Amino acid sequence: MADLLNVQGLETQFRTREGTVHAVNGVSFQLKEGETLGIVGESGCGKSVTVMSVLRLIPSPPGKVVAGKAVYQGKDLLKMTDEEIRHIRGAQIGLVFQDPMTSFNPVLTIGRQVAEPLEIHMGMSRKQALERAAEMLEMVGIPNAKERLNDYPHQFSGGMRQRVMIAMALVCTPQILIADEPTTALDVTIQAQIVDLVKRLQHELGMAIIWITHDLGIIAGLAQRVLVMYAGQVIEEAPVKELYGNPQHPYTLGLLNSLPRLDSDEHRRLASIDGLPPVLLSKPTSCPFAPRCKYAIERCLAENPPLLQVGPDHYAACWVHPETGRPRE
Repeated sequence: MADLLNVQGLETQFRTREGTVHAVNGVSFQLKEGETLGIVGESGCGKSVTVMSVLRLIPSPPGKVVAGKAVYQGKDLLKMTDEEIRHIRGAQIGLVFQDPMTSFNPVLTIGRQVAEPLEIHMGMSRKQALERAAEMLEMVGIPNAKERLNDYPHQFSGGMRQRVMIAMALVCTPQILIADEPTTALDVTIQAQIVDLVKRLQHELGMAIIWITHDLGIIAGLAQRVLVMYAGQVIEEAPVKELYGNPQHPYTLGLLNSLPRLDSDEHRRLASIDGLPPVLLSKPTSCPFAPRCKYAIERCLAENPPLLQVGPDHYAACWVHPETGRPRE
């Protein structure tokens, strides 16, 4: 199956008073039609900046994409004009933001905001767009959708606002939906409803999804393939079952050991990863996880490992085998 989106060597930097922050360092990944790709990692690892860079949503200044390409339907998104990328965002690639309260304009009705992409990208009249907006709100489970078109964002609960945000992202039937931690601020019951909703809509609309989160539990039941990010780079990539059953990077192993498990009879304490993520005021020349890694060897401190193939469709950026502690051959 052909790649719907192919990102290669993406690098993004931010100028700050302390110096240049190297937020994304050579990220590469592919997204296939109808696939759900999970991107996981702790806060500040570069997950959101990666997709914002692809969609050209990095504020400049202080941010700048300094290298890489993002090929969508044969065209590099990073080389498009502002006008060209506007016709991609919203119409062909939908985006669900992390905080549904601050993502809406508080002085415009929900109907106006959901209908606007249809007027801009599809050329619909105001009446046609509002009718379609009501249909989308019904599809995502908003009761009395037509009556609620004239309500404002503050009149919706957090879970309902997130449903409206999903409706707005999907109203033009995009080929790709990017969901940037869309369930972070919601309780677990609403989280499960949102995940089930997205899975149902993906089945109905046939879109591909990039789901960004720090919650490995959500990814387990949603994605087919997972990227694990650390310090602005991909440190492991694998099919979801392979990643959970056979993690090949010490950081991934640490993340999984920090999760409570229902399939274990042992009353063990959850493990934590000692230390702090690096401050990326310079581009890593050694393994960025080495100072926190109990498996680190001399080579880890001298050379930043590339993604090495460690199994079928399984790649890890690590010089050491975490199960044995021995250097990889």
